Amino acid sequence: METYTLDAKDKALGRLATEIVSLLRGKNSPDFMPNKDSGNIVIVKNVSEAKFTGNKLANTTYFKHTEHLGSETFTPMQVIFDKDGGKELLRLAVYRMLPNNRLRDQQIKRLTFEK
Repeated sequence: METYTLDAKDKALGRLATEIVSLLRGKNSPDFMPNKDSGNIVIVKNVSEAKFTGNKLANTTYFKHTEHLGSETFTPMQVIFDKDGGKELLRLAVYRMLPNNRLRDQQIKRLTFEK
């Protein structure tokens, strides 16, 4: 179990998310097993200064549905970024990159943010 600190300044969001996923899963350690939780903690600094390539902030929308009729919501990426400075965008990117199994909720809890 180790603690890693990453600086998000001038890094692309997706590339930063893939780096975080590999650290959370423990793929950098020699005793990696996909069914074992490594317990690594990742702290990310300067998330609001991350780089978004192209027109992603203006063109990307996030979809949410609660399985009730008429409950679809489409939220633009710019709205989410303005609300919390990119922390929720990075958390969503990492959450969706983690494998969909029982370890995912435990691993995403060990992703924290600093100002």
